[in-house]
Amino acid sequence: MEHTVYILFSEKLNKNYIGYTTDLNQRLIFHINPEKEKFTYNAEDWKLIFTLKCNSKDQGLLIENHIKKMKSKIYIQNLIKYPEMSLKLLDKYCC
Repeated sequence: MEHTVYILFSEKLNKNYIGYTTDLNQRLIFHINPEKEKFTYNAEDWKLIFTLKCNSKDQGLLIENHIKKMKSKIYIQNLIKYPEMSLKLLDKYCC
């Protein structure tokens, strides 16, 4: 089982969606065809812009929450631009 933190971006909304999953392909299908009550229903142009493989569910959820708490598009842009930031997150939330 793979544990993945991922970030989607919608140009229409100019917003990011940050999530965690154990099946990225299935989760992307869910976001392409979301239910009306779900956040990703508001746009059809979601693009996968970032993924990070984690060692466990706990680690993945901690990293997902860390990114969400940053509430920063610049932080997300830097995660994409500087791969060493991902390594630091994996180290920080190890085990």
